Amino acid sequence: MSEALSAGQLAQMLRTATDWLGIHREQVNALNVYPVPDGDTGTNMHLTMQSVRRELDTCDTSDMRAVAKAISYGALLGARGNSGVILSQLLRGFAEVVRDLPSIDAVSLKTAFAEAQKSGYKAVMKPVEGTILTVARGVAEGAQTGATVQEVLENAVARGQDFLIQTQDMLPALRQAGVVDSGGQGFLYVVRGMLAGLLGEALPPAPEVISNAQQAFETEEYGFCTEFLMDGARLPIEDIRELVAPFGDSLLVVGAEGYVKGHIHTDRPDELLATVGRHGRMLKTKVEDMAEQHTEILAGSGAAAQAEGERPTTGLVAVAAGDGIVKQFRALGARIVSGGQTANPSVQDIVDAVNSVSAEQVIVLPNNKNVLMAAEKATELLQGRAVVVPTRTLGQGLGAALSFSPDRPAADLAADMQAGAARVTTFEVTRASRSTAHTTPDGHTLNIAEGDVIGLRDDELVHSGGTPEEAVLALVRSRAADAEVVTVFRSVNTPAERLEDLAGQLESEFPMLDIQTFPGGPELYDYLVMVE
Repeated sequence: MSEALSAGQLAQMLRTATDWLGIHREQVNALNVYPVPDGDTGTNMHLTMQSVRRELDTCDTSDMRAVAKAISYGALLGARGNSGVILSQLLRGFAEVVRDLPSIDAVSLKTAFAEAQKSGYKAVMKPVEGTILTVARGVAEGAQTGATVQEVLENAVARGQDFLIQTQDMLPALRQAGVVDSGGQGFLYVVRGMLAGLLGEALPPAPEVISNAQQAFETEEYGFCTEFLMDGARLPIEDIRELVAPFGDSLLVVGAEGYVKGHIHTDRPDELLATVGRHGRMLKTKVEDMAEQHTEILAGSGAAAQAEGERPTTGLVAVAAGDGIVKQFRALGARIVSGGQTANPSVQDIVDAVNSVSAEQVIVLPNNKNVLMAAEKATELLQGRAVVVPTRTLGQGLGAALSFSPDRPAADLAADMQAGAARVTTFEVTRASRSTAHTTPDGHTLNIAEGDVIGLRDDELVHSGGTPEEAVLALVRSRAADAEVVTVFRSVNTPAERLEDLAGQLESEFPMLDIQTFPGGPELYDYLVMVE
């Protein structure tokens, strides 16, 4: 065995490390003991390593500089979740040391592991012991005692294992569950895989997996795991990190090869991405609803059918309010601009949202007649990159969004989305802000007192008096003859029991209709109703 590693040997060791981690991926996933996991640690780390391997497979592996760039660049672009982003920085630190070397001897390998550890700790604003960082520190410490390349790796694995065992006593959640840290275990498998690649060992069989994630130990303060990848950043990484920090926690903002990668847990993912998008070109974004354990794909990252790393043709931006409404738009592929009735967003708000989307073109749904002009002005400033589908209500917007597809050109989508909007009638039940007499479109006069319940059909005032539930029933009756689906959102101010009673009345009176009910309508309305 050679006393020094060539670029080709290093590349092969990392390919084996990728496979080694892949064999143990589910075991690493099973170590996650938190009630709201940040994705799956093993899967995230394995996807990060697979991105490295893809870059290695297309570079000149006889050139150490090319291999180092593939490691650094591939890890950053493929990084997923906290564990993947930190792993990318460990690999980046390693790559920076070996980049200009003709070969890697024991001394330079020690330095590379030491620099990997420093890079990992530097990436985290508030490093926590008992995590992947602790194991990286153990690996670096063990590496310093080897006399040959093989001994460096063997000692790094052994000392890393010692530190991994110690993580169980460093964090209360790990101690209570009786497990070691999942990210630390994943990183140790990467280093062990590198040793296996050096020695030419065969891959072991996949271990039997026993999950340790049955119990909940803590509550997440923030609901969305948000990530972005940006090119052409016009601010230093440190400034971007400070810009993002107030939005939440679990913050990581790192960079390599001219790119910036960010990860944060926040309750304001759309605002965060719009803020960051002012300072560079977004290539990919992702928002994961951690409370529901599934990924909501936003316009910046395309739909689930998009190939990994493929830039979507068209993105979607929607102006919306109300948690339930926002959730529906996100599930249909939209980046959200917060606002609507009584809280109209600015032209700049819409421009920022479009710029936070990575797609070549973007469709904008204003979803309010008072937002329409601002949306159209924003498209002028965006010089043809955005197209407005002139939705005037949230119901029309959701109807339009049902026809959205990120792999179709905006010009083709616009007509279909407009047709989708036209199929929806929106009823809004709220309270009169002043006393007035109003003539409805059919010539009926309504005498309205301040505080009365009123009902609007597609922004036209058509009902007054009674209870909010009576207003919904009257409004649905006016469209029941040609309706198929009725969707009712209640505001946070409307008790859930009242919505349950209303749903029962609707189902009894209209057994032929599909009645759907959701919380999280705009606070301004007792009920927001869509009839399709």
